[in-house]
Amino acid sequence: MRGWLITGTDTGVGKTVVAAALARYCREQGYRVGVCKPVATGVPEGAIGEDTRALLEAANLPLTWALRVTPLAFPEPAAPTVAARLLNRSVDFEAVVSAVLWWRDHADWLVVEGIGGLLCPLTPGKTVADLAVALKLPVVVVARTALGTLNHTLLTVEAAKRRHLNLVGIILNEATKPTGSWAERTCEQELQQWVDIPILGRIPHSELPERAARRVVPAILAQTRSAEERNVRARQS
Repeated sequence: MRGWLITGTDTGVGKTVVAAALARYCREQGYRVGVCKPVATGVPEGAIGEDTRALLEAANLPLTWALRVTPLAFPEPAAPTVAARLLNRSVDFEAVVSAVLWWRDHADWLVVEGIGGLLCPLTPGKTVADLAVALKLPVVVVARTALGTLNHTLLTVEAAKRRHLNLVGIILNEATKPTGSWAERTCEQELQQWVDIPILGRIPHSELPERAARRVVPAILAQTRSAEERNVRARQS
């Protein structure tokens, strides 16, 4: 299965705009594109969440596919374990994995969006990181540019490496209007001194965030192809 899992350093960092930009680009190249945010919270009962709508639109899928994109949604804006517990429900990890893998036979490329950050509790005893391990998809990390992003991003990268995830790179996203602080201005340069994976680009703050995010798509694709070629050479040697 070819594609990516888009994770973040936190909630609200811009995972959806990156996922949607990737999905739209692949669709415009003539590929069948699958999109999946298997679990969402903060979605009123019976409604289709904003993130799900954005992914459906990017992949040019009808609203009737919403349950294929997001099979599990809960009203409370909290970690899935908490949101489910408030309804006396639980989330089954294998069911989540199966819902994502359904797309294998229905898409050429699959874009999966996680919820919250990489270690967000997804089901009892399992996090988004465990989903990434199960899916074996390359992982793109989306991070803020605001104060605190160095710590959040380094922790995310460390957690991913401990699980031997295939990290494509980091996207810095100006999710909020820049203040011009030194933290914002220097985060990219400082991060690159601490990580050995590429920073694939910076998305400027915009009223049209998905359009702004398209500028990082070529770097994601190039880095993904490069990693695939290295893996092929490694298998042949």
